[in-house]
Amino acid sequence: MTDLALSVLDLIPVRSGQTTAQALAASTRLARTADALGYRRYWVAEHHNTRAVASTNPPVLIAMLAAATERIRVGSGGVMLPNHAPLVVAEQFALLEAAHPGRIDLGIGRAPGTDPVTNWVLRQGMDEAAAVQRFEANVEEVMAMMHPRGAAITLPGHGGRPGRTQALLATPEAVSSPPVWLLGSSDFSARLAAEKGLPYVFAHHFSGHGTAEALSLYRHGWRLAGHEGEPTTFLTVNVAVAPTAEEAERLARPHLLSMVALRTGGEFGPQATVEQAAATELSEPHRLLAARMTERWVVGDPAQVAARLQELAREFGVDEVMVHPVAGASEADEPDRSPAREQTLTLLAEALAA
Repeated sequence: MTDLALSVLDLIPVRSGQTTAQALAASTRLARTADALGYRRYWVAEHHNTRAVASTNPPVLIAMLAAATERIRVGSGGVMLPNHAPLVVAEQFALLEAAHPGRIDLGIGRAPGTDPVTNWVLRQGMDEAAAVQRFEANVEEVMAMMHPRGAAITLPGHGGRPGRTQALLATPEAVSSPPVWLLGSSDFSARLAAEKGLPYVFAHHFSGHGTAEALSLYRHGWRLAGHEGEPTTFLTVNVAVAPTAEEAERLARPHLLSMVALRTGGEFGPQATVEQAAATELSEPHRLLAARMTERWVVGDPAQVAARLQELAREFGVDEVMVHPVAGASEADEPDRSPAREQTLTLLAEALAA
């Protein structure tokens, strides 16, 4: 496209009247569109127990999407590591890398990705403090076990005798391992990524506040740690593109209503259609909240969005932007497609190329 690389973040949204199977089919089409247009990577997130999002299991989705595409890198944005045993994650991504060498990214986060009850079930009662305390060690274990040489694991000793040490491999004969990225919306992951010399992404599309500070902390920590090369990061942005700015705003409204419901404790059900969203009135407090949210989104016609993304890339010092296409679907759209999301990727790529 241009010197600015584009990537895609997909939450696999499920809209009104759509089944999980149809939502997966729509995202597969979107991934193929991104692949054909030259987007760099396509990441899926981990969310649980919601009727609005189908991205419950990133490794399964990555296998599906990588098999359906040819060139684009496919990864997790991210796997919420405290929800899983490190060996399981290492085995999953070692197999994905073996099946699609050089095309897999393992993005790791530590948020629950769900409600408190589901969080308790996933983590088997482990509280948030314990999850944070184990996070750094778990990241190191995943990386070590995915390495072709594997990891040396020492069991606890008993009766004053040392524990037995055993080699542990995520897969028998690996020749490569996927890069590990740390993801976050606070300082914690920025500091840890800098210390470990790992790529880092701040969730600008979700938080929008503190991005510059987190990236500065990461880059400064990287230099202090004395790593070779340059720190690697990019920007994530909610984006909707249409032939006119008015149409783009209309298409973005279903996702906006979902985000307002999420932030205010409302019902987080299947995403509304464009027509349903247009007929939905917000209270004054909710309108103000929606206005504050969309200040950080990039919604408009192709030229407007391309220019704004280039401006953001310069502002934050990145050469890659990961767009989260938030354009909703109309009632007449086929349930196994997301034409407005495909349009967002197409018009944006064409505008940057022009």
